[in-house]
Amino acid sequence: MNTFKIIPITEKYASQIRKKKIDKFNHPIVEQLATGYGPCRVSLQPFIPGKDERILISHSPFEKENAFNQIGPIFINKKEVKPYQDVHRFPPEIKADKKNFPLSLIGYSEDQKMVFTKMVGDKDIDLLIPEIFKQHSEIAYLHARNSEAGCYICKIERT
Repeated sequence: MNTFKIIPITEKYASQIRKKKIDKFNHPIVEQLATGYGPCRVSLQPFIPGKDERILISHSPFEKENAFNQIGPIFINKKEVKPYQDVHRFPPEIKADKKNFPLSLIGYSEDQKMVFTKMVGDKDIDLLIPEIFKQHSEIAYLHARNSEAGCYICKIERT
């Protein structure tokens, strides 16, 4: 039974940024050779340091203007990529690499207030997400973030 859905950044949104060379906050993009693992927020695949070319942009995963509307840096592939497809499972390459991707889950209510936080640690994120949704009806959606860098990885919705 599918209890959650992974929502990556859309390729349409990324394509507009690549074309205009500015992000939605009117900041110029920064193109660079990957020095870290990322991941790309469209494909949700890790970068290969020293090989993949990526774009750094400012991004906010929120829709409403309020105190929780955090703007932060994220990476997308410089080239067009397919959006993450296996949306009922957390990206396995990120899940398996706990060293480079220490994860936290942050829950938000319908009115976009932070109501929950949990470090994933050694737990299986694919089992943890449905457990959180089952135990916390006040959570409308989750954000997966890198626990060390604090950067946004993807949105996770109930199904």
